[in-house]
Amino acid sequence: MQLHSQEKPQLRNYNICLKDTVEVFTKKLFYSLFDSVFKAENYEFLKITFLKITDKLNVIGNPQLWEEFQSKFETIQYKLNLDAKTIEENDPAAESLEEVYLAYPGFHATAIYRLSHELYKLKVPILPRMMSEYGHGLTGVDIHPGATIGDSFFIDHATGIVIGESSVIKNNVKIYQGVTLGGIQVKKSLARTKRHPTIEDNVIIYANATILGGDVVVGANSIIGANVCLTESVPENSILTYQKEFKIRTRDDDSK
Repeated sequence: MQLHSQEKPQLRNYNICLKDTVEVFTKKLFYSLFDSVFKAENYEFLKITFLKITDKLNVIGNPQLWEEFQSKFETIQYKLNLDAKTIEENDPAAESLEEVYLAYPGFHATAIYRLSHELYKLKVPILPRMMSEYGHGLTGVDIHPGATIGDSFFIDHATGIVIGESSVIKNNVKIYQGVTLGGIQVKKSLARTKRHPTIEDNVIIYANATILGGDVVVGANSIIGANVCLTESVPENSILTYQKEFKIRTRDDDSK
């Protein structure tokens, strides 16, 4: 049975087209951090676009929010310079600092995180998540803008990393591809609780390791090996590895 025209449900306008606007805004924000000429030429565009996006999202006091946000750019740039320097010093494949800025998806993901995180702290709704999803699509790294990440952060290879909203990552932490910092339970009632782990200073987390739980703390100077699944805290200076027995035989054995 067909509904009469007056009975058809009304579609709400969710401003889906803002996704394109946010992508351009985020890209130009990233560029402006490291190119003073580009920043000068695009400052007014960035401001107007921010006001346009936040108007559509019904944000109150957005001119003041823009002023507070742009006042953080120098600090964000300083932190990103530390991140880039750490990558260059620790990745044997990095031939120059310029290569890190131009070609490293982990650095790009970190830059978008640091920008979106400042908006998250200012309690700007939705926009930080839209920025992080743009970065996710570009780099394969999913960092919630609510996560807290310290200085000299190093993401290597990038793809498949997930860092949850209440994760706390301190200074000089290195994370490899496929790592998840997640929650043990997914319940709406836990939305305002710490659901994700804390990673202390100088920790290395190798590929495809999974660390789950808001009470979990990985102590400073620890190494979490590839494929480890961790749901309890470990003390400082620990080394955790996943042991699996392999059987190796020659191809000639297949014919026997």
